[in-house]
Amino acid sequence: MIPAPFDYERAESVDDALELLGSGRDAKLLAGGHSLLPLMRLRLARPELLVDIGRLSDLAYVREDGDRIAIGALTRHHDVTNDDLLREANPLVAHTAGEIGDPQVRHRGTIGGSIAHGDPAADFPAVLVALDAELVARGPQGERTIAAGECFSGFFETTLAPDEVLTEIRVPKLDGAEWTYLKFHRRAQDWATVAVAAVRSNGSARVALTNMGPTPVRARGVEEALASGADPSRAAERAAEGTSPPSDTQASAEFRGHLARVLTRRALEQVLR
Repeated sequence: MIPAPFDYERAESVDDALELLGSGRDAKLLAGGHSLLPLMRLRLARPELLVDIGRLSDLAYVREDGDRIAIGALTRHHDVTNDDLLREANPLVAHTAGEIGDPQVRHRGTIGGSIAHGDPAADFPAVLVALDAELVARGPQGERTIAAGECFSGFFETTLAPDEVLTEIRVPKLDGAEWTYLKFHRRAQDWATVAVAAVRSNGSARVALTNMGPTPVRARGVEEALASGADPSRAAERAAEGTSPPSDTQASAEFRGHLARVLTRRALEQVLR
């Protein structure tokens, strides 16, 4: 289908983008475009103005920031998965980027676009929740930091304001912590039917689920069971607690619950070995 009519502006800086977002029109940011443009072609999204920030090279970087790694929001998935610093300091993030789509998608899609889109089937949101990552957004009132667990508010919804730009993602250095991201999908380039991110550090495990609700889900029941001494198999039985998985052409809600328990058990067996 053909998108509804829209205006197009290319931002020359973040400040320029903020000015365009505050112009009073229904404006959307365009980075890689792999999430927004399909919605526009289906006319599920009808922005009056597209603000292209894809050429803002100062938002494409990976660098150390104390005990964390800072990733610019416009860093392409290909660059995330191949970055030497991330491969050493936080291989979970590098690995996850390599699980997204196909090579064409990874060469154009950005980590910030994936997060800001708020798709519950996307890979990065659950991983960032499991990592207790931080997101940095800039708006008319300046910068603010958002905990990843507080960013995703609903189906394709985040707590980013319409006049804010996501500029940076900060993830912890894992320092030898055990980690895994297990993803069930029909084809290599498909969205996750269900996926599980697990991180074990300092004697405790954090687990988050992809596509088990309108937002990424922290598997608190699993974490509580592990803290009480349960083995991976018994802890994984609580993986679907508090979730509301969808039923669609990929899987029923019941099957997704089954997948969550199976993948969580496998993930825990890996990080607790």
